[in-house]
Amino acid sequence: MLKVNIICIGKIKEKYFTDAVGEYSKRLSAFCRFSIIELAEERVRSNDPNAAQIAEVLDAEGRRIIRMIGASDYVAAMCIEGKMLSSEELSSTLDKIALGGKSTVDFIIGGSYGLSDEVKNRADLRLSMSRMTFPHQMARVVLSEQIYRAFEISTNGKYHK
Repeated sequence: MLKVNIICIGKIKEKYFTDAVGEYSKRLSAFCRFSIIELAEERVRSNDPNAAQIAEVLDAEGRRIIRMIGASDYVAAMCIEGKMLSSEELSSTLDKIALGGKSTVDFIIGGSYGLSDEVKNRADLRLSMSRMTFPHQMARVVLSEQIYRAFEISTNGKYHK
């Protein structure tokens, strides 16, 4: 059974987001071993950080993310410059990953400043949900739902219409 992780920076504070992710986690248990790995958000020393301080944050968060990725994992970095896929294309991508012999897929959601170049360069796929920007907690919910939808598509379930 495929293992699917969402590795993300920060914790969800709002109960409605936590409940939504919990619901999709429960539904996904029929298709994969699903988990969300929350890593600490790096603190910025200024209310108005400069480029060097932001780079420092990205580097520190990136190192923590990289430590969570297995050497043979398939990595999808969620980033604005990534490729946009339809739900059907995401489903097909997950099918190909599993058939290609990968046992773990890691979806990476960065913190408020995004992802480090190290994480993006490690990624097998740079994926964008939209050209719009979403709160990171909402991105977790949307991504969880899309992963669930992808498995439903793959198994000809009734969820995707």
